[in-house]
Amino acid sequence: MSEKLYIIGAGGFGKEVAWLVERINSVEPVWDLQGFIDDNQKRHGLTEGGYPIWGGCDFFENCREEVWVVCAIGAATIRKNVVEKIKKFEHVRFATLIDPSVIVSSRVKFGEGSIICAGSIFTVDIVVGRHVIVNLDCTIGHDTIIDDFVTVYPGVHISGDVTIEDCVELGTGTQIIQNKKIERQTIVGAGAVVTKNLPCNCTAVGAPARPIKFHGESI
Repeated sequence: MSEKLYIIGAGGFGKEVAWLVERINSVEPVWDLQGFIDDNQKRHGLTEGGYPIWGGCDFFENCREEVWVVCAIGAATIRKNVVEKIKKFEHVRFATLIDPSVIVSSRVKFGEGSIICAGSIFTVDIVVGRHVIVNLDCTIGHDTIIDDFVTVYPGVHISGDVTIEDCVELGTGTQIIQNKKIERQTIVGAGAVVTKNLPCNCTAVGAPARPIKFHGESI
């Protein structure tokens, strides 16, 4: 029997995740996609891609059957806050979605709530935390650790022995060479080339990548 699944976030990435679910079901009917949950009240009662938008996160207060959810919000800190709200509902479980096209060895561990999109490759001895998003066409090298709530945008290439801490966002086309560490809550701009470790709570851009902001201040 297929499990009832709701996607949190009815934006562009939410639509892509609905397509990901359809792709999974084309191989094996795992999920009964119920539709979207979104805190934008103007969208309640509408549809997106043929799926209804039921309401905000408080929808689950009156939904007592066991259901599955996945959070399709790209911004890492917002996704973390939403997941913390959902966790209080004991009947809600977090799904892990991996596109059928993903190439992954048996020596990779994925945490609950993570979303792995089409065309990505994971090699060996990789640990992916909870509620991580890896978007289209990314490569993750050996012995890499990706902590909770990380967002990896399309076309990112991560070499071996890299550590990505909580709530980091890696912009489209980022490249990270081997044995590097990016500390928590740092944002790496699109097209950056990371050749040195990056500190926490900064925005880093360029090739090679360097911090340009800490805590909202330019340096």
